[in-house]
Amino acid sequence: MKAPHRTGLLIAALLLAGAAPAAAQQKIAYIDSEYILSRTPEYASVQQEVDRLADEWQKELVDRKREVDDLFAEYQARELLYTNEERNRRREEILRAEEEVERLRAKYFGPDGDLFVQQEQLMRPIQERILEAIEEVATAEGFDYVFDKSGDFLFLYARPQFDLSDKVLEELGIDVDQVPGR
Repeated sequence: MKAPHRTGLLIAALLLAGAAPAAAQQKIAYIDSEYILSRTPEYASVQQEVDRLADEWQKELVDRKREVDDLFAEYQARELLYTNEERNRRREEILRAEEEVERLRAKYFGPDGDLFVQQEQLMRPIQERILEAIEEVATAEGFDYVFDKSGDFLFLYARPQFDLSDKVLEELGIDVDQVPGR
């Protein structure tokens, strides 16, 4: 019974020993997507459009909130003049108006809200171009893996010579020397 177990261990050891040289030959590089995006001209216009939409929607919410506040102030000023039925009707009207403001806030600024959707749609072509450029540079330079150091992936140390960000910008047709940064 022990022989098949030893054979399995021997095969696993041989596979691991054979995989070690292959792993040692893999080339790894990284990019800084925030750096690349900040130097991509289209990104600034997309960000301006997103900011414009956010400001427009925020203004609408402020206006609606002001209307609710006016309704409430009017209610408080006249509360004693209203019948019980009228008081209840006015309170319901104020509550519905407040709920509408919150519904709009979630619609515009919620996790899957209009702002997020617009940003995703506007950014997608830029992101696709950058990913294609990364793939072109990585293939041309012979890299097996390319990580993004500006994401959640944590680099404790990274050699600058393995940073492909400037090469990706060049692949995108952006003159690195003309752009302020780094």
